[in-house]
Amino acid sequence: MVINRFETWHCKRHEALFDQARTGRSPLNWDVVVLRLTTDQGLTGHATSLAARSGSITQNYLHEIIAPVVLGRRVTERESIWHELWTIDRHLTFFPVYLPGPVDVAMWDIASQAAGLPLYQFIGECRDSLPVYASSLFMPNPQAYVQEMLKYRSKGFPAYKAHPPGPWPTDMKVHQALREAAGTDYVLMTDPVSDYTLEEAIRVGRDLEKLNYHWFEEPFRDFELSKYAKLCQTLDIPIAATETTRGGPWGVAQAIAFQAADIVRADVSWKAGITGTLKIAHLAEAHGLRCEIHCTTMGFMDMANLHVSCSIRNCDYFELLVPEEPFRFPMKDPYPIFDGIARVPQKPGIGVELDWDLIDQTCVEHKISSLQ
Repeated sequence: MVINRFETWHCKRHEALFDQARTGRSPLNWDVVVLRLTTDQGLTGHATSLAARSGSITQNYLHEIIAPVVLGRRVTERESIWHELWTIDRHLTFFPVYLPGPVDVAMWDIASQAAGLPLYQFIGECRDSLPVYASSLFMPNPQAYVQEMLKYRSKGFPAYKAHPPGPWPTDMKVHQALREAAGTDYVLMTDPVSDYTLEEAIRVGRDLEKLNYHWFEEPFRDFELSKYAKLCQTLDIPIAATETTRGGPWGVAQAIAFQAADIVRADVSWKAGITGTLKIAHLAEAHGLRCEIHCTTMGFMDMANLHVSCSIRNCDYFELLVPEEPFRFPMKDPYPIFDGIARVPQKPGIGVELDWDLIDQTCVEHKISSLQ
């Protein structure tokens, strides 16, 4: 079964989800590129790719650099193609972190459809559902976080993660307000997506320990391994890291070797697809660590995440970025979450229907690469 058609839709969303303090003067439109691979037997596989700031760059990377590697190849050559793309990356391509994961996802989608199995069963199932934590955006004040946490707790969500807005003293106020409102036993996490100093992170972390937070995520840039190692040694609360670490499993391996993370992060968009995410999850498992799968900010890819999460043992939660509607595109149906539990789709492949009417309405460029 050979891939003979490589097709993309650049969909312009006109979404601005972060304030200027986090985006700078360069506009951050939340565009998405939808990818379809078609085989000589008529099967199709899909994925989506982040297209923040420039969908044209994402789309051109896909057609000019990735499509020539994939066209004419068998769907079973996923591992070979995965390594070839890393070789290309090293030799002056330097893919954005969210490429080339999507093409790997689309190939797994085809392979599991051909087998007549949901993706998680094709990989090898461990379970068919996961508890969900609601994961906030950056908000202006502690009360906004409290109101959102209470809303999702009332829907049955067993956990909530704040992305506090900074600086660190404000973050501590957010953490305190959430714990007071949630009570002593409700599961809370925090991810400031920050560049704290080591001293600031230790102060915040010790406060989080008193507040019984479940984990403390990304207080530094992911490449600051020395700071992470010192923080892990100093605090008892688990430190989650490697969300944006370059180099896929090799980059995460360095964090593990330096003892610079208690929990590692991976996802099918930012860690080179399902192939890359599985490598990281198994690497973490071999070192006795959890691999908590990170949301991709795109509904279809988050469903691929859910399949992977249900095929491994060392992931405890499904992350849902909220409010969920801006991130569901281009998935047609709502997330399969009931009473705070995400249930993996049971149709062959990823098993999620795309909203092609909405894709066509928002598409500003449709491109096709194919075998001549």
